[in-house]
Formats: sequence, C-alpha cells, structure tokens
Amino acid sequence: MLAVSAVFPPHRHPQREITEAIARCLPPGSDRALLRRVHASVQVDTRHLAMPLDHYAAAGGFTHANGIFIETAFALGVRAVGLAVAESGLRADDIDLVMSTTVTGVATPSLEARLAATAGLRPDVRRVPLFGLGCAAGAAGVARLHDYLAGRPGHAALLLSTELCSLTLQRTDTSMANLVAGALFGDGAAALVAVGRDHPLHGAPGPTVVATRSRLYPGTERLLGWDIGEWGFRMVMSREVPELIRLHVAEEIESFLAAHDLKPSDVATWICHPGGPKILDVLSDALGLPEPAFAASRRSLATAGNLSSASVLHILRDVRAAAPQPPGAAGLMIAFGPGFSSELVLLRW
Repeated sequence: MLAVSAVFPPHRHPQREITEAIARCLPPGSDRALLRRVHASVQVDTRHLAMPLDHYAAAGGFTHANGIFIETAFALGVRAVGLAVAESGLRADDIDLVMSTTVTGVATPSLEARLAATAGLRPDVRRVPLFGLGCAAGAAGVARLHDYLAGRPGHAALLLSTELCSLTLQRTDTSMANLVAGALFGDGAAALVAVGRDHPLHGAPGPTVVATRSRLYPGTERLLGWDIGEWGFRMVMSREVPELIRLHVAEEIESFLAAHDLKPSDVATWICHPGGPKILDVLSDALGLPEPAFAASRRSLATAGNLSSASVLHILRDVRAAAPQPPGAAGLMIAFGPGFSSELVLLRW
C-alpha cells in the first residue's frame, strides 16, 4: 500500500444538531425522546453530511437523493483519487486498475467511469465497480486489489470508496433500525493506491497485504442490508448482529490468525470497521483484547460516524499517519457487511 486518502463533504455538524434536525422530521406522535436516547448512545460526536443540514427536511424522493449522490460522490471521488495518487509518487495514468465501491447510491455509468477522465486515469484503465458489499466493501476492496496484483505483480491499482449514507435517510420511518441508522452513519470517501511485488515502488514504507479471507454465514441473509423501493434505501439491521459477531466472527478471526501462526495478542494494529460501540465492545471482549486495541476505530466513530465501506480506509489513513510500526509488525483489517459476511485482511509492516 503506497497511499491512502480520506475526504469529507464540507457540511460538518455536532451530533446534537443532527439529532434535533431529524427529530423535527419525524411524523406527529413519534417518540422523539427515544430518538434522542438512541443518538446519545452511539458515541458519535460529529458527522459530515452531503447536503446542508436544513435541506434534509425538504429533500425529495429517491430520484432527487440519487441525483445529489452522483453529483457529490463525483466531487469527493475526484478529490480522494487526486490526493492518494499524489501521495503515492505515481501519476494517475500509471494506474492499471480502478475499483470503486459504494452502497448508498446508484450510478450507471459507475462512479469510477464518470470521474476517470477528470482524475487523469487512462482510457484503457481496467474498471471493477462493486455494489452490495455494504460496510464490508472497504476491506473486501483491499482484498480484491490484492488478488489482482498477485496475478499482475508489475501493476498499480486504485480502490475508491464513496459513501453518502445521509442521503438514505427515511424521514417517516420510526423503526429502531432506521433510528439507529440515523444516529450512526456519516458521509465520506477514501482512496487507496497499491502496487504488486514486481512494481518499482514495491517495498516503500507502509503495510503490505499478506493474506485475506472472506466468509458468508449461512442463514443470516436478512440480518443486515437494504430494502430498496420507490422510497429509496431502507435499513435492515437486526439486533442479532452483535451476538453473531460474538459467536462466529471472533472464532473466524482466531482461525484466520492461527493459519499464520498468530494469536489476537500478536496483532499490533487493529483496523476494525466501527459498526457501532456495541459491536466493538463485543468483539474486543470475545477476542480478549485490551481497551486500547480498537482506539482508532472508536476515534473514527466519534469524529465521523460509521462511513460504511469508507471507514476502514479512513482508519488505515490515520494509523499510517501515526507513529510508524516496527518492521514485521502485524495488523488486521476487519469489516462486516450484508450476507451476513466478514472480510479479514492480514497486514505486515
């Protein structure tokens, strides 16, 4: 990995302001006290939004929201790609493959095709748009970049994640899943540049992908995802998710690490998707990790909320910018998504 960038839309607000704006949108007779309790419980302090906060009350339907998504995601994507490419030491036309991921809007042509010329990518760049992996897509995108570069070790590849979760807000839905989604999710984008082992820039300081693992958990298809219709994207989020992580995902992580002669205590850097404070608590407890293990994830959650697929890339950017890891230090990237699924990426510095 040569570079990681992270960008946000300009509209940043304290959680309490977002809470009150959503409360004003609820239908008459709704339990606003419950909404405020949910918003106060998720340990989010600030979030960035695709639109000015006062625009959400009067926002139109899915067509309008998706139009804002395409316009804003394009602008954020160009910024994220430009920053990552500049940091990497490459030029945009050195990129051989671009992979884009989102789960908060629909665009055909896909986002990476729309911004390719503006970002300076070659007309013959290979493109892989991903949709539907949800919050797992940041880690899954890193894993699929690794697969591509293993087969073409002289190439350079780019991953772009663009998520505008606020545009999926369902103003009249008072279900607990929608209340939690309205409390947790924020907007942002990220880009990552990586090269294969035969590339001239391979060996630059920073983490290298060692191995990856993807896992689907049978019978869990309705635990997490979207119901999509004329109203747009409506959140599906089961209360069973934290317990599933406790019972199965923690075991999956231990098995994955053991295959590389590692234990959770051997991992120096945890890059875990901040699905919410309860998920981080459950995973930390199940793996027997000390309180600081997920500190980077908790900081990301507090300052930006859950950015879906972009979160792990933002956390990776922050980790890379902090004190350098000693050579050989192990890191683990973890993310969860619809399916129900988990994505694991083992890193070495």
